[in-house]
Amino acid sequence: MTRAVVVDDSHFMRTVITDILESGDIDVVAEATDGREAVDVVAEHEPDVVTMDVEMPRMNGIEAVEEIMESTPTPILMLSAHTEDGAEATFEALDRGAVDVLAKPGGEVSTGISAIKDDLVETVKSVVRADPSTVDESTTDHDTPDVDDADEFVENPTVVIGASTGGPSVVENVLSGLPAEANLRILIVQHMPDSFTSRFAKRLDSRSEYDVREASDGDRIGGGEALVAKGDYHMVVSNYSSGRLRVKLNQDSERHGVRPAIDTTMESAAETISDSLTGVVLTGMGADGAAGIEAIKDAGGQTIAQDEETCSVFGIPARAIETGCVDEVMPEGRVARGILSTVRKST
Repeated sequence: MTRAVVVDDSHFMRTVITDILESGDIDVVAEATDGREAVDVVAEHEPDVVTMDVEMPRMNGIEAVEEIMESTPTPILMLSAHTEDGAEATFEALDRGAVDVLAKPGGEVSTGISAIKDDLVETVKSVVRADPSTVDESTTDHDTPDVDDADEFVENPTVVIGASTGGPSVVENVLSGLPAEANLRILIVQHMPDSFTSRFAKRLDSRSEYDVREASDGDRIGGGEALVAKGDYHMVVSNYSSGRLRVKLNQDSERHGVRPAIDTTMESAAETISDSLTGVVLTGMGADGAAGIEAIKDAGGQTIAQDEETCSVFGIPARAIETGCVDEVMPEGRVARGILSTVRKST
């Protein structure tokens, strides 16, 4: 049975979260009331997973994540409020080594979390599969591509990137390695709560050479621009003309239990885009993206999957590789270079 530690400064929230997890056959072996206590409790009990609140006295969740990852590396799920400040703090925790995030409906202390009990149990069980040892690798050993005046890129290239568990920092690192000279159109589908995708887009915008924003219905982008799929909406490539593409957003049924779905964006891109198209699948739980990679390959595009060694969870890339439609499997630190190799003109 999965063993968990629940960390929250609210006794009420600890009780509710513990009851939900134990009803889902997850054994809560200990609780902690703040980050300092969490570090000690995790070291003592060595659980399989930790649920971590963000705002706590003495030591907050961000600091606790950093100390736990240094002393007792353990998969950590952040439980954060639906606020701008909560989203930013959560991304800092992901930077320090947390694996995934789930939003608390109704704020820091709320009965609303009971409404997402199935999601909470499922997410905890997926986070358990994460390999904490990949955290250090996500911030080191990056092979930043060099671009010189002699490089020539194909006209109007599009890249579709899909990721889930453990993905935010990996997507950020990949995007930061893509030079503006490549003039890419980039579509990003990251499984993430709807209250966090806007902040995620802003982070990517500030840390890359591309103009990145959260997608809105009817958005158009050209070279040097990127869209992040809005949480709880599928992002469909609806039109492509003269190097500019348009997306539509919808709330059609979930695919693979998620919305947005990587498959939806990749399949529509494969159907609609006539110029160079590259599909990339990164770390994550599940099979979303496999059908999309297959569609891109069938349409004459090129495909890349992150390798097992550098994935927090080798689910999405593994399922894509099993289709036989992945051209290159490579570590996270070389994915940006791999993308550029698909859009360089042949000499």
